[in-house]
Amino acid sequence: MRISIFLSLLLTIITLPAISQTEKTSLKLVWSDEFNGKGLPDSSKWNYDIGGHGWGNNELQYYTKSRSKNARMENGNLIIEAHKEEYEGKKYTSARLVSKGKGDWKYGKIEVRARIPQGVGTWPAIWMLASTTPLKWPDDGEIDVMEHVGWNPHYVHASVHTKKFNHTISTQRTDTVIINDVFKQYHVYGVEWDGEKVQVSVDGIIYFNFKNDKSGYEAWPFDNKMHLLLNIAVGGNWGGVKGVDETIWPRRMEIDWVRVYQ
Repeated sequence: MRISIFLSLLLTIITLPAISQTEKTSLKLVWSDEFNGKGLPDSSKWNYDIGGHGWGNNELQYYTKSRSKNARMENGNLIIEAHKEEYEGKKYTSARLVSKGKGDWKYGKIEVRARIPQGVGTWPAIWMLASTTPLKWPDDGEIDVMEHVGWNPHYVHASVHTKKFNHTISTQRTDTVIINDVFKQYHVYGVEWDGEKVQVSVDGIIYFNFKNDKSGYEAWPFDNKMHLLLNIAVGGNWGGVKGVDETIWPRRMEIDWVRVYQ
């Protein structure tokens, strides 16, 4: 992922109010988590990615499993919390929840109501990967519904990654929107996709579009089933561009609900 150029940002800001809200009238709720319980996340809906190998981005955290300090339900929210602590040879811990095998969808609309953390070194994300096994990245597809890096506050990013379009070869398809109250208020981060397009929105306003150019799998792998990932990374190739503020931890992402429509 890379930041859109200034002109693209300006055009996004100018055109946001004029873009219509996506229609949901023909869609039905097929999967959801309201996080109304207590304790660990619902194991019938969520798995964990585990480890501290950098996750392809030189990230600094160790992702833990079934550890309430890093992921828990609390006051009607899912709390994903990153801590500065020594753990399994890493200096930070966090959690990465994945719905693979428990929530996988070919086309639909996903909405996540969340409030994201502030601070240099934070890298929260709401995103999707193909549910193919084994997964081949970026060939099988990735959709970034929300990414935010703490050194560039208020700029929220949406992207897709495919074999033809990805940041490792500087061909990624991405856009950015500025949300001034992004740390103070909950916002609904959404994606809707079918065989023709991917659309990403904030509070129902679409600001990123990616269309199927019909050139084949290298450009469009999004006919695969996809699953959802929720996490906070620490540092890394993008999140750590300006280092990590070691005085801010812990930092949390609060997720009110996840709803999937088809």
